[in-house]
Amino acid sequence: MTAIGARDDLGANPYLAGNFAPVTREVTAYDLPVQGRIPAELCGTYVRNGPNPAGPVDPTTYHWFLGHGMVHGIRLEDGRARWYRNRWVRTPEVAALLGEPAPPNPFGPEVPLFAANTNVIGHAGRLFALVEAGAPPVELTAELGTVGPTDLGGTLTHPFSAHPKRDPQTGDLHVLAYWWAWGNQVRHLVVGPDARVRHQRDVTLAGPSMVHDVAVTPRWVVVGDFPCRFSLEAAATGAMLPYRWQPDEPARVGLLARDDGDAGAGSGAGSDAPVRWFELEPCYVFHYLNAYEEPDGRVVVDVVRHPRMFATDLRGPDEGPTTLERWRLDPTTGTVTGERLDDRSCELPRLDERRCGQPYRYGYAMDFGPGAAHGATLRYDLAAGRVEVHDHGPGRVSLEPVFVPRSPDAAEDDGYVLAVVYDQGRDGSDLVILAAQDLTAEPVATVALPQRVPFGFHGNWVPDRT
Repeated sequence: MTAIGARDDLGANPYLAGNFAPVTREVTAYDLPVQGRIPAELCGTYVRNGPNPAGPVDPTTYHWFLGHGMVHGIRLEDGRARWYRNRWVRTPEVAALLGEPAPPNPFGPEVPLFAANTNVIGHAGRLFALVEAGAPPVELTAELGTVGPTDLGGTLTHPFSAHPKRDPQTGDLHVLAYWWAWGNQVRHLVVGPDARVRHQRDVTLAGPSMVHDVAVTPRWVVVGDFPCRFSLEAAATGAMLPYRWQPDEPARVGLLARDDGDAGAGSGAGSDAPVRWFELEPCYVFHYLNAYEEPDGRVVVDVVRHPRMFATDLRGPDEGPTTLERWRLDPTTGTVTGERLDDRSCELPRLDERRCGQPYRYGYAMDFGPGAAHGATLRYDLAAGRVEVHDHGPGRVSLEPVFVPRSPDAAEDDGYVLAVVYDQGRDGSDLVILAAQDLTAEPVATVALPQRVPFGFHGNWVPDRT
């Protein structure tokens, strides 16, 4: 077990308090206690990632997005919770803090290696911890040990992204990568089912934007360009995350025609791919729920909309209520129309990923209030215009929900919603399994975890079957 000592550096920063505070131990536990019944079809590992500083931080400057990455995993098999593990992702800085040698690095000194703290995905039978803004993926073992940063078989030359989207029709990952030194450019990467970059193109934005997510349809890649920009002034003053709201700059979303060809990893790098841009009212978007094409050629893009980002709170995403909205982009007329799908403030939206890029009916999210406060688990029926709410009980709040289909050919809502739930009363966490078709019912199963899982960002179900 790896542990760090008692921490006296957390101070009054709200993103270092309560369930934002880091845990100090790496734990391995077997045969976890279960209330209810874990469905036998859930055979795989639930993994999630988030910031967890491994060493001292300055609470006056600490930003929630910057803590060292810690991956948590719960192995489900044969109706049992076989194990729980949590491990820091061994970047060079984390390895030094833990007194360990740094993992091997295939990149040169010009490629930054920092906290892989935002997402963890399974792809091509491998496991990758991800972050954005300039760092490559870090490969992990099935038991969450760090293999090291990867160049994907020599095909990745530089940054990746925290939030790739998998096209279920092709098995490809689509990625929008950015790095402050690139200025106004982002790079669209296509990573094949073999975990090799086979195509890339550069896209020019209006400014050096923070670009977290991407959406895809059969014909288009959806590119967001929002006025939260890299600020040289903020960087010069020592800001750890020097991105700031620019209220006088435009917000827009663009359609980049898909080109998934096998022209080679270097194809399109340095060029400026054409994008059809649609102007929007000022806003910021971290996450797309989904995008798809309508029969008349319009493109539907469903987003969680923030009114602005890093304008007043420079330590976390706390700039007013969020809303789930639908934008319709018309490539023929160049117009965009919008509608609000729900007034409830939410974040970290997910769907049945077999429907990614296709028309769909159901989505999932969590309540998200002032100070990045978490709450209930939500299920959206977008056809009926209805929201179901699972309240986990007093002092119990949900992290990001993940939908898992009952079987590969199950209906869109036939499966389970997995969410880590924080219990303030005991300062501990559970993995809660809900029936997607009856979200308000009592949980199918609750797995008691051996330690608290701090609020983080993204997780995924990695099934045994491929």
